[in-house]
Amino acid sequence: MGRTLVIGDIHGGLKGLIQLFERAEVTTEDKLIFLGDYVDGWSESAQVIDYLIKLEESHQCIFIKGNHDAWCIDWLEKGIVDNVWFVHGGKLTMESYKDLSDEVREKHLKFFKRMKDYYVDEQNNLFIHAGFSSMHGPEKERYSSNYSWDRTLWEMALTMDNRIKKDSAIYPKRLLLYHEIYIGHTPTLYYNVNVPMQGCNVWNIDTGAAFTGKLSCLDIKTKQFWQSDTLQSLYPNEKGRN
Repeated sequence: MGRTLVIGDIHGGLKGLIQLFERAEVTTEDKLIFLGDYVDGWSESAQVIDYLIKLEESHQCIFIKGNHDAWCIDWLEKGIVDNVWFVHGGKLTMESYKDLSDEVREKHLKFFKRMKDYYVDEQNNLFIHAGFSSMHGPEKERYSSNYSWDRTLWEMALTMDNRIKKDSAIYPKRLLLYHEIYIGHTPTLYYNVNVPMQGCNVWNIDTGAAFTGKLSCLDIKTKQFWQSDTLQSLYPNEKGRN
Protein backbone atom coordinates (compact mmCIF):
# COMPACT_ATOMS: atom_id res chain seq x y z
CA MET A 1 0.00 0.00 0.00
CA GLY A 2 1.34 3.42 -0.98
CA ARG A 3 0.99 6.64 0.93
CA THR A 4 -1.64 9.33 0.57
CA LEU A 5 0.22 12.59 0.13
CA VAL A 6 -1.55 15.94 0.20
CA ILE A 7 0.18 18.81 -1.59
CA GLY A 8 -0.19 22.52 -0.86
CA ASP A 9 -0.59 25.53 -3.15
CA ILE A 10 2.00 25.48 -5.99
CA HIS A 11 1.45 28.91 -7.57
CA GLY A 12 3.48 28.41 -10.73
CA GLY A 13 6.52 27.02 -8.92
CA LEU A 14 7.32 23.97 -11.03
CA LYS A 15 10.91 23.81 -9.76
CA GLY A 16 9.60 23.55 -6.21
CA LEU A 17 7.15 20.79 -7.13
CA ILE A 18 9.83 18.70 -8.84
CA GLN A 19 12.21 19.17 -5.91
CA LEU A 20 9.46 18.32 -3.42
CA PHE A 21 8.61 15.07 -5.19
CA GLU A 22 12.28 14.10 -5.25
CA ARG A 23 12.63 14.71 -1.52
CA ALA A 24 9.42 12.85 -0.69
CA GLU A 25 10.52 10.00 -3.01
CA VAL A 26 7.10 9.91 -4.64
CA THR A 27 6.28 6.66 -6.45
CA THR A 28 3.41 5.40 -8.58
CA GLU A 29 2.13 3.58 -5.47
CA ASP A 30 1.36 6.90 -3.77
CA LYS A 31 -2.00 8.66 -4.04
CA LEU A 32 -1.49 12.37 -4.64
CA ILE A 33 -4.11 14.91 -3.58
CA PHE A 34 -3.49 18.49 -4.70
CA LEU A 35 -5.30 21.25 -2.81
CA GLY A 36 -5.47 23.80 -5.63
CA ASP A 37 -3.93 27.10 -6.72
CA TYR A 38 -1.59 25.61 -9.31
CA VAL A 39 -1.07 28.94 -11.05
CA ASP A 40 -0.26 32.60 -10.30
CA GLY A 41 2.95 33.55 -8.57
CA TRP A 42 6.10 32.22 -10.22
CA SER A 43 6.79 32.13 -13.95
CA GLU A 44 5.90 28.51 -14.78
CA SER A 45 2.13 28.31 -14.30
CA ALA A 46 1.38 26.83 -17.73
CA GLN A 47 4.33 24.48 -17.29
CA VAL A 48 2.94 23.30 -13.93
CA ILE A 49 -0.32 22.38 -15.65
CA ASP A 50 1.57 20.51 -18.36
CA TYR A 51 3.49 18.61 -15.69
CA LEU A 52 0.32 17.67 -13.79
CA ILE A 53 -1.47 16.48 -16.94
CA LYS A 54 1.46 14.14 -17.64
CA LEU A 55 1.66 13.09 -13.98
CA GLU A 56 -1.99 12.03 -14.11
CA GLU A 57 -1.09 9.43 -16.74
CA SER A 58 1.21 7.53 -14.39
CA HIS A 59 0.02 8.37 -10.87
CA GLN A 60 -3.26 8.31 -8.97
CA CYS A 61 -4.09 12.00 -8.63
CA ILE A 62 -6.92 14.08 -7.21
CA PHE A 63 -6.97 17.74 -8.24
CA ILE A 64 -8.94 20.25 -6.16
CA LYS A 65 -9.76 23.64 -7.70
CA GLY A 66 -8.55 26.82 -5.99
CA ASN A 67 -9.64 30.43 -6.38
CA HIS A 68 -6.65 31.26 -8.60
CA ASP A 69 -7.56 28.33 -10.84
CA ALA A 70 -11.12 29.66 -11.14
CA TRP A 71 -9.72 33.04 -12.25
CA CYS A 72 -7.51 31.29 -14.80
CA ILE A 73 -10.49 29.37 -16.17
CA ASP A 74 -12.35 32.65 -16.75
CA TRP A 75 -9.37 33.99 -18.67
CA LEU A 76 -8.72 30.87 -20.75
CA GLU A 77 -12.38 30.33 -21.59
CA LYS A 78 -13.82 33.84 -21.84
CA GLY A 79 -10.86 36.20 -21.96
CA ILE A 80 -11.90 37.75 -18.65
CA VAL A 81 -8.98 39.43 -16.85
CA ASP A 82 -10.03 40.01 -13.26
CA ASN A 83 -8.23 43.10 -11.91
CA VAL A 84 -7.43 41.47 -8.56
CA TRP A 85 -6.22 38.32 -10.31
CA PHE A 86 -3.97 40.31 -12.65
CA VAL A 87 -1.99 41.91 -9.81
CA HIS A 88 -1.92 38.76 -7.66
CA GLY A 89 -0.10 36.54 -10.12
CA GLY A 90 -2.41 36.59 -13.12
CA LYS A 91 -0.03 38.70 -15.19
CA LEU A 92 2.75 36.10 -14.90
CA THR A 93 0.31 33.31 -15.66
CA MET A 94 -0.78 35.06 -18.85
CA GLU A 95 2.87 35.48 -19.84
CA SER A 96 3.52 31.76 -19.27
CA TYR A 97 0.86 30.99 -21.90
CA LYS A 98 1.95 33.52 -24.53
CA ASP A 99 3.86 31.04 -26.74
CA LEU A 100 1.46 28.13 -26.34
CA SER A 101 -0.92 27.02 -29.07
CA ASP A 102 -4.69 27.17 -28.92
CA GLU A 103 -4.66 23.37 -28.79
CA VAL A 104 -2.56 23.37 -25.60
CA ARG A 105 -4.72 26.08 -24.05
CA GLU A 106 -7.84 24.04 -24.76
CA LYS A 107 -6.22 20.96 -23.23
CA HIS A 108 -5.39 22.95 -20.11
CA LEU A 109 -8.89 24.39 -19.91
CA LYS A 110 -10.39 20.89 -19.98
CA PHE A 111 -7.98 19.89 -17.20
CA PHE A 112 -9.03 22.86 -15.06
CA LYS A 113 -12.69 22.03 -15.61
CA ARG A 114 -12.15 18.43 -14.47
CA MET A 115 -10.92 19.62 -11.09
CA LYS A 116 -13.06 18.85 -8.05
CA ASP A 117 -14.54 21.40 -5.66
CA TYR A 118 -13.71 18.99 -2.84
CA TYR A 119 -12.98 15.32 -2.23
CA VAL A 120 -13.90 12.91 0.59
CA ASP A 121 -11.88 9.71 0.90
CA GLU A 122 -12.80 6.26 2.28
CA GLN A 123 -11.72 7.28 5.80
CA ASN A 124 -14.05 10.29 5.77
CA ASN A 125 -11.27 12.84 5.35
CA LEU A 126 -12.22 16.01 3.49
CA PHE A 127 -9.85 17.72 1.06
CA ILE A 128 -10.87 21.23 -0.01
CA HIS A 129 -9.00 24.34 -1.11
CA ALA A 130 -10.34 26.81 1.44
CA GLY A 131 -13.35 25.66 3.46
CA PHE A 132 -17.13 25.70 3.72
CA SER A 133 -19.66 27.52 5.87
CA SER A 134 -22.64 25.14 6.04
CA MET A 135 -22.93 23.17 9.27
CA HIS A 136 -24.24 20.33 7.07
CA GLY A 137 -21.08 20.09 4.97
CA PRO A 138 -19.88 21.34 1.59
CA GLU A 139 -22.56 19.44 -0.32
CA LYS A 140 -25.12 21.74 1.35
CA GLU A 141 -23.09 24.92 0.72
CA ARG A 142 -25.28 27.72 -0.60
CA TYR A 143 -22.42 29.60 -2.27
CA SER A 144 -20.01 27.34 -4.14
CA SER A 145 -17.37 30.09 -4.14
CA ASN A 146 -16.82 29.27 -0.47
CA TYR A 147 -15.00 26.08 -1.49
CA SER A 148 -12.14 28.18 -2.77
CA TRP A 149 -12.49 31.34 -0.67
CA ASP A 150 -13.79 30.55 2.84
CA ARG A 151 -11.40 31.23 5.72
CA THR A 152 -13.86 30.92 8.60
CA LEU A 153 -13.39 27.15 8.90
CA TRP A 154 -9.62 27.49 9.40
CA GLU A 155 -9.87 30.51 11.69
CA MET A 156 -12.43 28.71 13.84
CA ALA A 157 -10.32 25.53 14.07
CA LEU A 158 -7.19 27.51 14.85
CA THR A 159 -8.74 29.46 17.73
CA MET A 160 -10.88 26.70 19.26
CA ASP A 161 -10.69 26.37 23.04
CA ASN A 162 -9.35 22.86 23.53
CA ARG A 163 -11.29 22.53 26.77
CA ILE A 164 -14.52 22.24 24.78
CA LYS A 165 -15.33 18.54 24.35
CA LYS A 166 -16.70 17.05 21.14
CA ASP A 167 -19.97 16.06 22.84
CA SER A 168 -20.59 19.63 23.96
CA ALA A 169 -23.54 21.48 22.41
CA ILE A 170 -21.20 24.37 21.53
CA TYR A 171 -18.58 22.29 19.73
CA PRO A 172 -18.56 23.46 16.07
CA LYS A 173 -20.73 21.15 13.97
CA ARG A 174 -18.53 21.62 10.91
CA LEU A 175 -15.59 19.98 12.66
CA LEU A 176 -17.64 16.91 13.62
CA LEU A 177 -18.55 16.02 10.05
CA TYR A 178 -15.16 14.60 9.06
CA HIS A 179 -12.32 12.62 10.56
CA GLU A 180 -9.81 15.18 9.31
CA ILE A 181 -9.96 18.17 6.96
CA TYR A 182 -7.09 19.25 4.72
CA ILE A 183 -6.94 22.76 3.26
CA GLY A 184 -4.65 25.24 1.52
CA HIS A 185 -5.51 28.84 0.60
CA THR A 186 -4.33 30.63 3.77
CA PRO A 187 -0.52 30.69 4.00
CA THR A 188 0.87 29.54 7.34
CA LEU A 189 3.33 32.43 6.96
CA TYR A 190 0.48 34.67 8.16
CA TYR A 191 1.08 33.08 11.59
CA ASN A 192 4.89 33.18 11.38
CA VAL A 193 4.93 29.42 10.71
CA ASN A 194 6.68 27.86 7.71
CA VAL A 195 5.50 24.24 8.08
CA PRO A 196 2.03 22.63 7.86
CA MET A 197 -0.24 23.68 10.73
CA GLN A 198 -2.98 21.92 12.65
CA GLY A 199 -6.04 23.42 14.32
CA CYS A 200 -8.34 20.78 15.88
CA ASN A 201 -8.80 18.23 13.07
CA VAL A 202 -7.99 20.72 10.30
CA TRP A 203 -4.58 20.65 8.61
CA ASN A 204 -3.33 23.61 6.57
CA ILE A 205 -0.72 22.61 3.96
CA ASP A 206 -0.24 26.03 2.30
CA THR A 207 3.19 27.06 3.59
CA GLY A 208 3.44 30.18 1.46
CA ALA A 209 5.15 28.94 -1.69
CA ALA A 210 3.72 31.92 -3.59
CA PHE A 211 5.55 34.30 -1.28
CA THR A 212 8.67 33.69 0.83
CA GLY A 213 7.79 30.14 1.88
CA LYS A 214 8.25 26.58 0.68
CA LEU A 215 6.05 24.07 -1.11
CA SER A 216 4.94 21.26 1.20
CA CYS A 217 3.34 17.83 1.09
CA LEU A 218 2.20 15.69 4.00
CA ASP A 219 1.53 12.00 4.54
CA ILE A 220 -1.97 11.96 6.01
CA LYS A 221 -1.36 8.74 7.95
CA THR A 222 1.99 9.46 9.61
CA LYS A 223 1.88 13.28 9.41
CA GLN A 224 5.46 13.24 8.13
CA PHE A 225 5.97 16.14 5.74
CA TRP A 226 8.48 17.22 3.13
CA GLN A 227 9.32 20.65 1.75
CA SER A 228 11.08 22.23 -1.19
CA ASP A 229 13.55 25.05 -0.76
CA THR A 230 11.95 28.49 -0.66
CA LEU A 231 10.58 29.31 -4.08
CA GLN A 232 12.41 32.63 -3.88
CA SER A 233 15.71 30.75 -3.91
CA LEU A 234 14.59 28.58 -6.83
CA TYR A 235 13.48 31.64 -8.86
CA PRO A 236 16.10 34.21 -7.71
CA ASN A 237 15.31 36.70 -10.46
CA GLU A 238 11.59 36.79 -9.79
CA LYS A 239 9.33 38.29 -7.13
CA GLY A 240 6.50 35.74 -7.09
CA ARG A 241 3.60 37.39 -5.30
CA ASN A 242 5.85 39.34 -2.93
